[in-house]
Amino acid sequence: MSTDTRSPGGRVTGEPEVVATVDEADGSARFVVADIARDEAWVSATATKAYPLDEWR
Repeated sequence: MSTDTRSPGGRVTGEPEVVATVDEADGSARFVVADIARDEAWVSATATKAYPLDEWR
């Protein structure tokens, strides 16, 4: 596991940098949430099972 916490922009940070996107994998849309400041820190679900943000509030 890497201990280098530089983000893709080159900033050094000890804080999480969480992003989300919808990506296509194996022919289906997937909702992906990842901490880009850490290696292998991500989770995904099929986009049809992801809830709209307003439903989380």
